[in-house]
Parts: sequence; structure tokens; C-alpha cells
Amino acid sequence: MKKTKKQKVLKSLLYIVLIAYAIITFYPFLWAVAASFKPLSEITSGSMSLISKHFTTEQYQYLFSAKSGSMFVTWFINSMIVSVIGTAINVFLNTMAGYSLARLSFPGRKQFYYGILAMMMVPAQVLLIPNYLIVKNLGMLDTFWALILPAAINIGNIFMMRQFFLSFPKDVEEAARIDGLSRVGTFFRIVMPLAKPSIATQAVFVFMGFWNNFLAPMLYMHTPSKFTLTLGLQVLQSADQGGQMWNRVMAASILTIIPIIILYILFNGYFLQGVRMDGEK
Repeated sequence: MKKTKKQKVLKSLLYIVLIAYAIITFYPFLWAVAASFKPLSEITSGSMSLISKHFTTEQYQYLFSAKSGSMFVTWFINSMIVSVIGTAINVFLNTMAGYSLARLSFPGRKQFYYGILAMMMVPAQVLLIPNYLIVKNLGMLDTFWALILPAAINIGNIFMMRQFFLSFPKDVEEAARIDGLSRVGTFFRIVMPLAKPSIATQAVFVFMGFWNNFLAPMLYMHTPSKFTLTLGLQVLQSADQGGQMWNRVMAASILTIIPIIILYILFNGYFLQGVRMDGEK
């Protein structure tokens, strides 16, 4: 009885600590949302209050108004184009590569797999100059393809998909072949639909990678109308000669993370299913 009571006390203390930590972690985000609706003078006054005395939507109107000269909508569309196309290419190639490494038998498969694992240990910074020279020689500088093609595959996701397909029940594929499906037909009509949890998981991470990428746009993009949101936010932050408009930057930042939140909500169910398929499934 005493042990049960002690466990309840410890559990209550644990919940109190976790709730306090959640509040501390979530408060900066709430403050950023509140600051986006405040005038600049109220932000620079040093007040940490979440409730504005002079509530205004002026900064959001500025970002979406073409008359103000803001290119935020253009940057948003650019980021969406790059992220959606890049994610679609990544998901398709990563899934096919993972399936081939797990299921197909071809000369040098193990060596190819070990080579992929070795490439995971190469720092991305080492490849910056070679990638830039290749993109330049291909004439893709200042185009969206400079952001998409060099990142068309992801080694980590190939490894993840390979591990998933290793646990994929072979009986399903054998039944499909008995019914007359080819290897390609089995992959597209049987394997990919059943691999939705893993595909959705990697799609979210790949989309976030493209959406939050700052280094590649900074290297390859030069025309302001072709900037993505990450590069556009930097321009927006340093655009004002008279001082940084923090309320405007906060408004743009909040709008930037909304697609990520929506994406997570839509695919949250797949995260719960995990990336492993057991025999029963």
C-alpha cells in the first residue's frame, strides 16, 4: 500500500516536471506568435507579456500585400515548388533503391550497400565546392533544379527503406507473382501501398529538409524573385535601414512553420504505425 502511494507521488512529480518543461519550451513560440501582432515599440520595450495592448495585423497585411513590395508570397511559392518536387523525387528514388538492396540479387550488391554506408560518414560541408562546380558547369545556377537535383536522393532514407523491406513479408510478393504480376507490377501495386507508413515518414523528413534548407539557396540562388523562404527571411530581417522590424520577422517566421505543422498533423497517424511491418500485417 505504501509502495503504491509512493509510486503515485513520484508519478505526480514527474508529470509536474514534464508540464513545467513543456511550458518553458513552448513559451518562446507563443511569444513569437504574440509578437507578430504587436507594434515594434511594444516589442522593443522589453515586455514579455503575451497579451498586446495595441493588437494589430499590419505585419501580415504587409507580407501579403503586393503594393508594399513584399516578395513573401513569391518566396513561399518557390519553397513549396522546390519542397514538393524534391520530396516526390526523393520518395520515389529512395524507396526503389531500398527495395532493390533488400530484395533484388545483382553482382556487387553488398559492395554497393557498404559504399552507401561509407558515404553516410562524409560531411556535407566537404561536398559544397564540388557540388557548386558541378551545378555551375551544368548551367543550373540560379534555378530551382540546383536545389532539387543535388538532393534527389537521401542515403539515410535509402538505408531506412532497406531495413523496412527486409522485414516485409515475402509471402505477399510470392502471391502477387503467382497471380501474374511482374516484379515492377508487384512493387507499384503491392509493395508501395503496403509501405505507406515508411514512405510517409521519410516524406515528412525530406519535405522538412527541403523547406528548412538555407545553405543551398544561399550558394546557388542570386535573383531575389527566386529565393526560398529561408533565404527570404534573412533578406527580410536585414531589409530595413532604420532597424530590424522584429514584428515583421516574427510574422514571417510563424507563416513559415505553418506548412510543417499541417504536414505533421496529416501524417501523424503514420508515425504511430512506425516503420516496421510484422508478419500479421
